[in-house]
Amino acid sequence: MKKYQVVDTETGETVPSILLHRPKWKGEDFLMIFQDAFAYIAKDKTLTLETKNVLLYLLSRLDFENFILVPHVEIAQELSMQRSNVSRAVKALVEKNIIVEGPKVNRSRGFRLNNRFGWKGTLSNLRLLRKEEQKEEKEILV
Repeated sequence: MKKYQVVDTETGETVPSILLHRPKWKGEDFLMIFQDAFAYIAKDKTLTLETKNVLLYLLSRLDFENFILVPHVEIAQELSMQRSNVSRAVKALVEKNIIVEGPKVNRSRGFRLNNRFGWKGTLSNLRLLRKEEQKEEKEILV
């Protein structure tokens, strides 16, 4: 906490103030989630509780730039689910465009969280990605 003096632009008076320093997040995983996304997911009656649980687990394992690489077997073990139910849940999340298929790594299919639902990374990279997506959408429409 640092003490400063700020000038009131209307009166010209010097006013004492305090600037609180917000440290950067270090040592903890983080994820930005967009509030509209939570509302969309909560209101969707076709997403089962199992599917929502799989999504929450995938979010807990999200890597930078929204990459997700978690074997279905691991998800099934962690959530005490059958592997076939995990596959069904992942398929539903892909159909709803909450997650999108990514590159295949070894024997596992990679995914990415749709950046309209959340983001793990820098804001500048999110802005760049969204600009690229807008360009691609415009090209498709032409």
